[in-house]
Amino acid sequence: MTIKKLSPEELLGLNKFAVDEEEPHIVLDKTICAQCKEKPCLVVCPAVLYTLKDGEMNFDYAGCLECGACRVVCKNKGIVKWTYPRGTFGVAFRCG
Repeated sequence: MTIKKLSPEELLGLNKFAVDEEEPHIVLDKTICAQCKEKPCLVVCPAVLYTLKDGEMNFDYAGCLECGACRVVCKNKGIVKWTYPRGTFGVAFRCG
Protein backbone atom coordinates (compact mmCIF):
# COMPACT_ATOMS: atom_id res chain seq x y z
CA MET A 1 0.00 0.00 0.00
CA THR A 2 1.32 3.42 -0.91
CA ILE A 3 0.27 6.69 0.63
CA LYS A 4 0.15 9.77 -1.56
CA LYS A 5 1.27 13.00 0.06
CA LEU A 6 -1.31 15.76 -0.55
CA SER A 7 -0.97 19.51 -0.31
CA PRO A 8 -3.16 21.41 2.18
CA GLU A 9 -5.32 22.64 -0.69
CA GLU A 10 -5.84 19.10 -1.95
CA LEU A 11 -6.73 17.90 1.55
CA LEU A 12 -9.24 20.73 2.05
CA GLY A 13 -10.70 19.95 -1.36
CA LEU A 14 -11.68 16.49 -0.14
CA ASN A 15 -14.11 17.92 2.40
CA LYS A 16 -17.77 18.42 1.61
CA PHE A 17 -19.66 21.49 2.85
CA ALA A 18 -23.37 22.18 3.25
CA VAL A 19 -23.82 25.92 3.79
CA ASP A 20 -26.80 27.06 5.87
CA GLU A 21 -27.89 30.21 4.05
CA GLU A 22 -30.73 30.90 6.50
CA GLU A 23 -28.83 30.66 9.79
CA PRO A 24 -25.08 31.38 9.59
CA HIS A 25 -23.08 29.75 12.36
CA ILE A 26 -20.59 32.64 12.56
CA VAL A 27 -21.70 36.27 12.66
CA LEU A 28 -19.29 39.20 12.61
CA ASP A 29 -19.76 42.74 13.84
CA LYS A 30 -17.93 44.46 11.01
CA THR A 31 -17.75 47.73 12.96
CA ILE A 32 -15.73 46.03 15.70
CA CYS A 33 -13.63 44.18 13.11
CA ALA A 34 -12.80 47.47 11.38
CA GLN A 35 -11.40 48.82 14.65
CA CYS A 36 -9.27 45.72 15.33
CA LYS A 37 -5.66 46.46 14.45
CA GLU A 38 -4.17 42.95 14.68
CA LYS A 39 -6.88 41.07 12.76
CA PRO A 40 -5.60 37.65 13.90
CA CYS A 41 -8.48 35.87 12.17
CA LEU A 42 -6.78 36.62 8.84
CA VAL A 43 -3.84 34.38 9.74
CA VAL A 44 -5.30 31.81 12.14
CA CYS A 45 -8.07 30.38 9.95
CA PRO A 46 -6.64 27.18 8.41
CA ALA A 47 -9.02 27.45 5.46
CA VAL A 48 -8.22 31.17 4.88
CA LEU A 49 -11.90 32.18 4.94
CA TYR A 50 -11.45 35.62 6.48
CA THR A 51 -10.58 38.29 3.93
CA LEU A 52 -10.30 42.06 3.86
CA LYS A 53 -11.90 43.92 0.98
CA ASP A 54 -11.77 47.71 0.98
CA GLY A 55 -11.07 47.61 4.73
CA GLU A 56 -14.14 45.49 5.49
CA MET A 57 -13.80 42.04 7.04
CA ASN A 58 -15.57 39.26 5.17
CA PHE A 59 -16.10 35.62 6.02
CA ASP A 60 -16.95 32.82 3.60
CA TYR A 61 -19.03 30.12 5.27
CA ALA A 62 -18.36 27.52 2.59
CA GLY A 63 -15.19 25.80 3.63
CA CYS A 64 -15.34 26.46 7.39
CA LEU A 65 -13.68 23.61 9.25
CA GLU A 66 -15.52 24.53 12.48
CA CYS A 67 -12.25 24.48 14.43
CA GLY A 68 -13.10 27.60 16.47
CA ALA A 69 -9.61 29.11 16.14
CA CYS A 70 -11.09 32.46 15.05
CA ARG A 71 -13.29 32.59 18.14
CA VAL A 72 -10.32 31.93 20.41
CA VAL A 73 -8.08 34.64 18.94
CA CYS A 74 -10.78 37.31 18.54
CA LYS A 75 -9.90 39.56 21.48
CA ASN A 76 -12.24 42.43 20.60
CA LYS A 77 -15.38 40.26 20.32
CA GLY A 78 -15.88 41.01 16.64
CA ILE A 79 -17.32 37.53 16.32
CA VAL A 80 -20.67 38.09 17.98
CA LYS A 81 -21.95 34.57 17.30
CA TRP A 82 -20.08 31.30 16.93
CA THR A 83 -21.96 28.02 17.07
CA TYR A 84 -21.76 24.74 15.27
CA PRO A 85 -24.02 24.60 12.21
CA ARG A 86 -27.48 23.12 12.52
CA GLY A 87 -27.91 19.42 11.80
CA THR A 88 -27.19 18.34 8.19
CA PHE A 89 -25.18 21.55 7.61
CA GLY A 90 -21.48 22.24 7.95
CA VAL A 91 -18.38 20.28 7.03
CA ALA A 92 -18.21 16.58 6.29
CA PHE A 93 -14.61 15.43 6.49
CA ARG A 94 -13.49 12.85 3.97
CA CYS A 95 -10.43 10.68 4.08
CA GLY A 96 -9.78 10.44 0.36
